[in-house]
Amino acid sequence: MKKYNYILVISMITTTLFSCGNGDDKADGYGNFEATEITISAENNGKLMQFNVNEGDILKKDQFIGYIDTIPLALKREQLQVSKAVISSRSRGVLSQISVLNAKLKTANTNKTRVENLIKDQAGTQKQLDDIEGEIDVIKNQIRSVEIQNAPVVNELKSIDVQLKQIDDQIQKSKIINPFNGTVLTKYAEPNEITVFGKPLYKIADLNTMQLRVYVSETQLGNIKIGQEVSVKIDDADTMKSYKGMISWIASEAEFTPKIIQTKEERVALVYAVKIDVANDGSLKIGMPAELWLNNAYNNNQ
Repeated sequence: MKKYNYILVISMITTTLFSCGNGDDKADGYGNFEATEITISAENNGKLMQFNVNEGDILKKDQFIGYIDTIPLALKREQLQVSKAVISSRSRGVLSQISVLNAKLKTANTNKTRVENLIKDQAGTQKQLDDIEGEIDVIKNQIRSVEIQNAPVVNELKSIDVQLKQIDDQIQKSKIINPFNGTVLTKYAEPNEITVFGKPLYKIADLNTMQLRVYVSETQLGNIKIGQEVSVKIDDADTMKSYKGMISWIASEAEFTPKIIQTKEERVALVYAVKIDVANDGSLKIGMPAELWLNNAYNNNQ
């Protein structure tokens, strides 16, 4: 009798353990991991002289990757500088005329002041003052005439300065600089290829933090909020591996359940998309399926 009771107790304990870990509980959401992927494209035309990128490379922000041939741009810049020097020499000749006329105008104004003082002392005449004022008007008209002649030259110089800035900008954009930290997912070009503006060179994504996009029903919205910690589970051999996640985004509008997520009967249901940030230990990949658990405590051994 004692032996029978002992066997019965062992049997009950075993049944309880199996019932607690049988996985009958249903996850609160299902989805796939994704990352923000950015395609880096050429910003200039020319031969790809250097391109130090391979798929799987981990790149740093502002890291120099390579450059597009800048010799045609450098030659064009040199040509513009020569043109600017020629036009500047013409402008200097005009400006020297203006300097001479300004000197004459200064002398005429001095004489005018002197004549006005003589008139006050009754030692000068109105005719003398009129003659000086007439001379001043003539000089001012001459200055305006020369300035009008110089205006096209000044505009040409301004135009060349703008073109030089554009060339410098193109030369700068011929350098391929990685925009942010991430891992190279795909390489689209090779060194010595001819590239054009807008042609994709490589695709990069920050895989240190992955985003799990899941879909929850309207009734579940009351149980979640941005910043909330949740559990995320992926398949791992014969069990499930658990990660700590944080809800970073909740859709403001409902949508129909994606066909790849739910059964035929559930596809017509309206759901809300939710994104969960999960720190990547190297095991998480783009497109990998995962489960969302709201009430399960995070446990690495699960």
